[in-house]
Amino acid sequence: MRWFRRTTTALVALVSASCAVVPASGVSVSQTYPIPPSGAFTLIGHGFGHGHGMGQYGAEGAARQGLTYSEILAFYYPGTALGSASGDVRVLITADTTDDVVVLAASGLRAKDLGSGATYSPVKTGATRWRLKVVSGTTVLQYRTDRWHRFVDAQFTGEGQFSRVKGPLTLVTPSGTRSYRGALRAAAPSAGSAARDTVNVVSLENYVKGVVPAEIPTSWHANAVRAQAIAARTYALWWIQSRSDRPWQICDTSACQVYRGFSGETAAGNAAVSATAGAMLTYSGRPAFTQFSSSSGGFTSAGSAPYLVAKADPYDDWAGNKVHSWSVDATASAAQKRYPGLGTLNAIKVTSREGGGQWQGRVLSLTLIGSTGTKVLTGSEFRSLYGLRSTWFAVE
Repeated sequence: MRWFRRTTTALVALVSASCAVVPASGVSVSQTYPIPPSGAFTLIGHGFGHGHGMGQYGAEGAARQGLTYSEILAFYYPGTALGSASGDVRVLITADTTDDVVVLAASGLRAKDLGSGATYSPVKTGATRWRLKVVSGTTVLQYRTDRWHRFVDAQFTGEGQFSRVKGPLTLVTPSGTRSYRGALRAAAPSAGSAARDTVNVVSLENYVKGVVPAEIPTSWHANAVRAQAIAARTYALWWIQSRSDRPWQICDTSACQVYRGFSGETAAGNAAVSATAGAMLTYSGRPAFTQFSSSSGGFTSAGSAPYLVAKADPYDDWAGNKVHSWSVDATASAAQKRYPGLGTLNAIKVTSREGGGQWQGRVLSLTLIGSTGTKVLTGSEFRSLYGLRSTWFAVE
């Protein structure tokens, strides 16, 4: 791929006195919350997600207050600079759990041998599907009528992939069909493996078109959606730089960022991608690690990079953000079942927090205090135990 070129336009952080940055190391606290004899209690909290980098609800709130997309990015990723990039990205399609790649028959279908470079135009009367499959260590091209047949005109020496002269491909997976731009490759997960992963090889811009609507409502303010497009493009480039020699460079789930291909595109999302074509964020000449989450809750969380700082977020609290503040009904029995050594849960003692916002922010560690024992948990472990939206919580 053609790598990015850096511009000289720095994104200056919009940090006011109310947005003071706090240390990433956290602070010690001693906050003990007794559990009533009934065992029922309420957890209250702020935000949704890890809180690193841009909060999507905050981006919308900022756009509603008149900030441009570049100003939104400058606030959430201070110290980064604008750059540009183009090229392709290889995306693992996790919904296809089979060892072949199956597409619906379509006009202009092409099958390419990545070993020899030969390209075939598969056409068979009555064929409804085509697939690439490994048989006895060799990739073969097959078509389906009443059953699967081998397309003997194609002889592969390496891995194969499908593409179309014009229009998207429709991939068949165990859970249904979905359409993708670019090519669909049957890629070996490791050298010599007969297994195959389905990998979408697609231009960076078309990839981002499939991400944006999956990550943010594209009916939101155009500047919020544009900020998301740049954050998503940059995040993909960060993955690419660390996996340039791998069969796939990024996955299509929230473990990376959600990607739904051509099937997931919207007109407003595509407009945001086009309006920011090629734009990305750099730090020290490299793609920035542009993490984002749904809602900061009013205070961002320090991350692993210098531009992922913890500071007040004045844009997160607006009428449409239902996860700025939240509450969850809980019971002691959930903790008692998970950790039977506790006996009866008598109290929850928070011992360290991040250090910014109400109650001193997100929980880093706490202790469950029971009648017969104690259990030390991280804030993330407690969040998982009770299905909370974030680690920024207290007991009401």
